[in-house]
Amino acid sequence: MSKAAELAKWGEVSTNGQVSGRRNIIINGAMNVAQRSASVTGIGASAGYFTCDRWNLNTNNSAGRMTMTQTADGPVGFANCLKLDCTTADTSIAAGESLELQQKFEGQDLQSIGKGVVGAKEITLSFYVKANAAFTFGVELYDIDNTRQITKLFDTTTGWVRHELTFPADVDDGSSPFGDDNAGSMQVVFWLHGGSNFTGGTLNTTAWANSTNANRAAGIDSFYSSTDNNFFITGVQLEVGSVATPFEHRSFGEELALCQRYYEKLIIGSSGSPLNMLLSAQLISNNSIHTCYFRVKKRAYPSWSAVGGASWGGTQPTNSTTNFDFAVFQHPSASYFYLGTQAGHGIAFDSEL
Repeated sequence: MSKAAELAKWGEVSTNGQVSGRRNIIINGAMNVAQRSASVTGIGASAGYFTCDRWNLNTNNSAGRMTMTQTADGPVGFANCLKLDCTTADTSIAAGESLELQQKFEGQDLQSIGKGVVGAKEITLSFYVKANAAFTFGVELYDIDNTRQITKLFDTTTGWVRHELTFPADVDDGSSPFGDDNAGSMQVVFWLHGGSNFTGGTLNTTAWANSTNANRAAGIDSFYSSTDNNFFITGVQLEVGSVATPFEHRSFGEELALCQRYYEKLIIGSSGSPLNMLLSAQLISNNSIHTCYFRVKKRAYPSWSAVGGASWGGTQPTNSTTNFDFAVFQHPSASYFYLGTQAGHGIAFDSEL
């Protein structure tokens, strides 16, 4: 079957022959949004979200360290990519070590796959990668709801290469569909380093299976093998069907809004007014208190942290006239919050999976 016929099979070609419709399940696949930071050094001691939005670095037990950067070094058609640069090597690999670049998805965003039931569909993952040398790494689809997985290997060169990997449907016996809710149901995992607990078995590459850790990353090389090592990735796309279509470029504003469902940073302007819709304002000394809507409703009730040099000043409204740098007084929903702050400080809200 030709590529055009295969695209038509999945309803992805419009009457003028162009690829149509919303296809990419990945958010920020072009690495354009980095609300937290453009570059962070010394990463590796703990997991977390550091630079490009929605991309979690999961690291366990390794002495290896790296710098993670959003950098303007993408292939043709991409302004940005995510770069990992090894700064501390780890050649004595303990059994429980791992380094994974991940993105997790809400179950309610995966229902078109039909996983776990008759009629379940294939899924195709495409992405651009390069490195300082030839490596073999793995990319895994991991079913969080049902602890099932499948992994495929890919190779790097010193130039940009687009990989297109199709994963089979997981029909199973009807017992493993994704939950239709806002919890994490599946993740894409790029395996860049692993100890024998994850590499000591036989790679599960042809069909979904109940997860066995030793089979998840067998055959991969180690990103931490030398401080010369680096790894670049962009143009990540996950779509229903057996054909990798051209990358779906979304506007920056749309991509930012998709990211802000999980993380939003608010910095107060010089006038003391938040860059949000204000419903009410009250003055305590020379500080203002506001009721604000988030720009985007959060996935769930978020946690918050101070940014921009702010310090905490309280948790509930009072009639005190004591000055404060920053205070979140009440945080009643995933849609809005109350805050008080001085100009130039801010807050970050986190509802990541």
